[in-house]
Amino acid sequence: MSLWKLRLSMVGTLAIIIGLSTLFFTVILSLAGSLSLMTLGILVVAFNIFQWLISPYIIDALYHVREIPEHENPRLHEMIENLSRKSGIKKPRLMLAQIPIPNAFAYGSPIAGNRVAVTKGLLKTLESEEVEAVIGHELGHLKHRDLQIMMFVSVLPALLFYIGYSLILSSMFGRQREGGGGTALLAIGFMVFSWILNMFILYLSRLREYYADRHSASIVEDGPRKLSEGLAKIVHSTRKMRKTRKKTRQLNAFKALFIADPDRAETDSMAISHLAVASDQKLVQDILSRRMTTMDRIIEVFSTHPNIVKRLKALQELS
Repeated sequence: MSLWKLRLSMVGTLAIIIGLSTLFFTVILSLAGSLSLMTLGILVVAFNIFQWLISPYIIDALYHVREIPEHENPRLHEMIENLSRKSGIKKPRLMLAQIPIPNAFAYGSPIAGNRVAVTKGLLKTLESEEVEAVIGHELGHLKHRDLQIMMFVSVLPALLFYIGYSLILSSMFGRQREGGGGTALLAIGFMVFSWILNMFILYLSRLREYYADRHSASIVEDGPRKLSEGLAKIVHSTRKMRKTRKKTRQLNAFKALFIADPDRAETDSMAISHLAVASDQKLVQDILSRRMTTMDRIIEVFSTHPNIVKRLKALQELS
């Protein structure tokens, strides 16, 4: 996918999400004429904004994250400072997540500042040049303001869901009143539309991952090769950590932040588990040679991240 097509797809998807939401709210609120719905909407938006503001502290607690002092890993600090300068952004705080799964993520808020975290497993699994490409990807998310964009669009389906849920409760406890059946149908409509919006948001999330990959490729020397090898090794090593994955299910709450979806990486690693890792590049080529099945395409629709085969092919096109 070329850069202009990628940008057009992102803008188009975002426009569809906002346009459909605006149309839906306008029609429903004009029909309902209910101040309580508007009040609930304000409360849901306020709650999501509050959650976004404090989310870095929640993430730090969940992932056992601590800041890496410069004297502890000067090479990593130099790497992120150099890449931040190339990205045209202020150097974020460098964090270490005390979990063995190889991954990385960017996060932050106006009160906590921007942060880039690498996991203990990532530093053990990847070579320095591959870590550099992974950090370049995460800086791409910060430069493109993906955190703010995804937070904004994610509020919309949450708002629809909670309004639908409140209407269901209203219809259940108000069965004796006239119009209870209509309220229940309206509630179902809200929830169905929430699900539809979520599908568009997942698609937008996958596009943002491609965009961040492109950023890494543009600021890291030989970036496409380094990031391809890093992603392939992240996916391949996940297969060996099934017990760890079961112990870290709470990570799923923020899996959209990760460079590779932990659940999707598990599925991808199972598909390539028969591959012999003769070399990093051999692993990449073996993954690229695998044909996507219908099931792969279905799973991808419900994922925050692109299928590993498609993602590596996109990086190959940048080489």
